[in-house]
Amino acid sequence: MKKKTNENLRNKYLLIALSVLCAILIAVSFFEGSLVSPVKQISGFFITPVQRGISGFGSWLSGLTDNFQDAVSLREENTSLQERVDTLTEENSRLIQDREELDRLRELYDLDQQYDEYEKVGARIIAKESGNWFNLFTIDKGSADGIEVDMNVISGGGLVGIVTEVGSSWSTVRSIIDDNSNVSAMVSTTSDQCIVGGDLRLMDEGSLNLLSLTDSENNVHVGDSVVTSYISEKFLPGILIGYIDELNNDANNLTKSGYITPVVDFRHLQEVLVILETKEYVAPSEDGGIVQTGTVSQSEVSQSEPLTETESETQAQ
Repeated sequence: MKKKTNENLRNKYLLIALSVLCAILIAVSFFEGSLVSPVKQISGFFITPVQRGISGFGSWLSGLTDNFQDAVSLREENTSLQERVDTLTEENSRLIQDREELDRLRELYDLDQQYDEYEKVGARIIAKESGNWFNLFTIDKGSADGIEVDMNVISGGGLVGIVTEVGSSWSTVRSIIDDNSNVSAMVSTTSDQCIVGGDLRLMDEGSLNLLSLTDSENNVHVGDSVVTSYISEKFLPGILIGYIDELNNDANNLTKSGYITPVVDFRHLQEVLVILETKEYVAPSEDGGIVQTGTVSQSEVSQSEPLTETESETQAQ
């Protein structure tokens, strides 16, 4: 009980002391500023650093909030810009493809004008044999478009190959670089006859075989153009094949052999032109006379094994 009384007395004394202190401060506030100044300086000494700290923390917090908002805004802007870049990249890629296709179609148009004596139909390549080269491939046009077996195929400035099989909406083409291909050809400047033989191994070096060239007067030179011959059984005459890049005398000293560079890029074919006309067919009789003239029909070809140009040359000899 006594302990509780002492605690009450201490509380009363503390209350009286605080009241007196407040009264003194109130009284001091009525005096002139010179008397109040020391009190202000003492209070400022303790309060000012606290105010500065609070102000600095508020500024830092405000800056952090601004930076966060800026980061969010930049992230959204970056996302928008990236989508725009992706769109522009896709559009640019499409424009490049369109430009390349336009260049190829212009090339085909120029080729069409170069051989304007023939009726032609354009076709796209839709499949090919495995490997790097277009030696055997399929196009998206067939008998419904007037295509028949043995029709000549051109692209890229010259001869590509010949149609070997036809469906209603597709056709198979064997190009002149195929190992089984032989084309009766001639040098355009001299009309000397030769054979152009396909060889896929040589194509890795960009060349085709030039065989059995008859050049007794040595008028044929490197750089001369080679075209299809008028004596070819299946290829129309005068279609450019390529240019001679090497010539050598054969062991018999009667003919020459070498290599030519084809004018067609057989690694990147996409579109071709099919000449809607077959070579005029002339069949010799056993006594050397002519028994039939005209064009080779699809039914006639299908009834017999296809002849290579080498076989036709042998028969002519």
